[in-house]
Amino acid sequence: MPPGPTPVLPTPAQNRVTPLGDVVAATGRGAWMGNRGRLHEGSGSRVVVRHHRSRAWITCVLSFRGHRAPQWAAHHYTPLFFLDEAVALAAGHRPCAECRWAAYREFSAAVARFLGTGRLGAAELDRHLHEQRWDPTRRTRRLHPAPWPDLPEGAFVLVGAGAALVRADHLRLWRSDNTYGDHLDRPTTGLATAITPPATLAVLRGGYPVQLGDDPTPAPTAADRVSPAPPSPRDATTRPPGSTW
Repeated sequence: MPPGPTPVLPTPAQNRVTPLGDVVAATGRGAWMGNRGRLHEGSGSRVVVRHHRSRAWITCVLSFRGHRAPQWAAHHYTPLFFLDEAVALAAGHRPCAECRWAAYREFSAAVARFLGTGRLGAAELDRHLHEQRWDPTRRTRRLHPAPWPDLPEGAFVLVGAGAALVRADHLRLWRSDNTYGDHLDRPTTGLATAITPPATLAVLRGGYPVQLGDDPTPAPTAADRVSPAPPSPRDATTRPPGSTW
């Protein structure tokens, strides 16, 4: 029998986030969902037209109390997806204060210690993170020098081959299909070009249990396995009234 027609695979939607924070179309699946406002226009467009809508860039669990977030719906935020939590943190997102209350509190407290301030509200936290991740004049991503020995596991750096995840003794390249690729040697001296914002690097240095995509069974961190608290007003207002999770 002659071979049948080659199946036509659906075109990936533009809803995967790179470590640099760009929103791209890629086939690789995500372990986390995210939100930075409504980035698309209309219904069913599957194309983003803006980089972000607000300073509140959050990372959410994929399943929360049975709610479903409609994708590409008019007048609704654009659900985004990350390969793992390390990618989400590098992109500049932080834990959601509704579905990830415990992780949000741990993250916020660690940033406050790094900044030498008292308790941070969600709006203040988002402002500090936004200043570290985004240059509003050039409308581009901010990168920061950091000594190689000081980089914690779970950080992302920019090397000649692209964005790479820092592991204990090596690097893992992030690939454009939203997966990890080659292993590279990790330098032990000199300065790296860090993608992960400085405040988030401090969170990782403090022992925050970041989930990494090459773990055997990617799952929410232990800090997320508790009953969530009522939503932070800041996070609650990132979604239009009446929208589902």
